[in-house]
Amino acid sequence: MAVLTGAGISTDSGIPDYRGPQGLWQRDPSAQELVTIGPYLASTEVRRRSWLMRRDAGAVGAKPNAGHLALVELERSGVPMRVLTQNVDGLHQAAGLTARKVIELHGTAAEVQCVRCRVTGPMAAALERVEAGEADPACEQCGGVLRPRTVMFGEALDERVLEQADAIAKACQVFLAVGSSLQVHPAALLPRIALEHDAKLIVVNGEPTPWDWAAHEVVREPISQALPKLVERLVNGDLARG
Repeated sequence: MAVLTGAGISTDSGIPDYRGPQGLWQRDPSAQELVTIGPYLASTEVRRRSWLMRRDAGAVGAKPNAGHLALVELERSGVPMRVLTQNVDGLHQAAGLTARKVIELHGTAAEVQCVRCRVTGPMAAALERVEAGEADPACEQCGGVLRPRTVMFGEALDERVLEQADAIAKACQVFLAVGSSLQVHPAALLPRIALEHDAKLIVVNGEPTPWDWAAHEVVREPISQALPKLVERLVNGDLARG
């Protein structure tokens, strides 16, 4: 089983999504430039706003919710699975999923990296500097620009990560898309790859997605409620009989 997770699985942990009715882009369309590589590198003001957004976003200190925990139960049931996550919050691992089974398509927000010397460090330490009054904390090694160790808009995904995701989508029998708008490429192509290799597609999302028409099943309930019930069915083999 392949499980693709997007921002919607983490909203019940207090982390806002981007494209939903109450998402970050709906509340503040200009916020997208804060996670777009060009404006981020070019503008001190964009970086200042971006650091404040990270400080206030709720990701630091967020806890896994019932949706994350349901996937842990799925792994513990013995179902061969991999999680392909578009999220950078680390909540799958925090919930107890085996780390090697989580493919972080867009990197991790738990670390920062210097654009110049490439040294990495903990995000928490950088946010402490922001809280202490540094508007745009620079690399303490070389003075270069610090950035989250995530894939920002305008950047390509790591080719090795993409190859892993592609292989998982081709090999799975069930492809479960949870809390993803299925609009961000190349992750949005993974359901098609799975379908082309005869997998069943299940979509669990609060809003319609471009792949609902091809899904074996579409679930519109809140994810933290729907996923535990769906996992129970998967563990019991109900889907295979459906």
